[in-house]
Amino acid sequence: MTRSLVIYFSLWTLLLIRFSTKGVLGEPPFSAMFVFGDSLVDNGNNNYLITLAKANFNPYGIDFSEGPTGRFSNGKTVTDILGGIVGLPLLPTFIDTIRQDKNISWGVNYGAAAAGIMEETGRNLGECISFSQQVQDFKTTVSQLKIQMEPRKLSKHLENSLTVVIHGSNDYINNYLVTEQYTSSSLYKPQNYAELLIQRYKSQILILHGLGLRKFFLAGLAPLGCIPYQLSKEFAPPGECRTYVNDIADMFNVLLRSLVDQLNAEYHGSIFVYGNTSGIFRELISNAKTYGFTVTDSGCCGIGKNKAQITCLPEFVPCNDRDKYVFWDAFHSTQAANKIIAHKVFTGSPSDCYPVNVNQMAQMTDSDSSD
Repeated sequence: MTRSLVIYFSLWTLLLIRFSTKGVLGEPPFSAMFVFGDSLVDNGNNNYLITLAKANFNPYGIDFSEGPTGRFSNGKTVTDILGGIVGLPLLPTFIDTIRQDKNISWGVNYGAAAAGIMEETGRNLGECISFSQQVQDFKTTVSQLKIQMEPRKLSKHLENSLTVVIHGSNDYINNYLVTEQYTSSSLYKPQNYAELLIQRYKSQILILHGLGLRKFFLAGLAPLGCIPYQLSKEFAPPGECRTYVNDIADMFNVLLRSLVDQLNAEYHGSIFVYGNTSGIFRELISNAKTYGFTVTDSGCCGIGKNKAQITCLPEFVPCNDRDKYVFWDAFHSTQAANKIIAHKVFTGSPSDCYPVNVNQMAQMTDSDSSD
């Protein structure tokens, strides 16, 4: 009798877990995920471009099951991991959905290295797929989905999809701060430039909203003055991040969070979430040991000061203890850091995700987001 009760309660517990962890064991909480961004989320779109911004070679992907696919890390990106948390498979690149017969029902990744909000951003490195072009590419995906789904089903599908946008870093790293190739820093004061970026960013978000997307995760910028590339510069203070670079990135972040408030107030039936990337990275760096990291100021793959004066190139030998590093190369985080970031995005506090986290967003209905 006791054994029967144990079995009964064990089965009942499993059923409760299954129904209470929708998206982990049961049906995914989001119909699909659409990713717009730069090299932080690029999973191979740049492989087909004429550009220096590529990562489809060793040792990139050294810890990824498929090897060097074009991901700018040793393993999975933040959106790869976030997709896995919510029960979605790895997404195809947009380019592959055009060139090959790929399943787009779970979503598509439009992210491209060096891309930015400004059209000219990243073109110092070669061809580039800007944010606005990524939005145009999404229109192509919607046209494809219209063939596969009836209008009402497609509308529900898009409304319940997670839209992730990670843009803005290159508008500083490969534009505003590259004074020898771009004039933006002489044309705009930092605050004015941030306002210009947010204005153009908003216009693209509203286009996506007009196409039917309703659940948005909008990631802020990391503390760009703390990445190994910036620390490797001669004028970087020893042992400190570059304050000026962090300050101008924070101007963008403040405006982006305000934009989230504005959009939530104006577009009922939708939910917009601000991801505090800067705060999460500062936490990883300040309390590195808590998260298992020992190196926070150098890349795992690269050479020179902070292993970042020359970033990871073909056949470079990376560090062995990659899980101990926050940064994989001069600009990008390791898979170990990406895992922590993704989980904070999913279940983090309001200091990580505002006004709700992605898990809470997944549970919201139209009436919830209309309040």
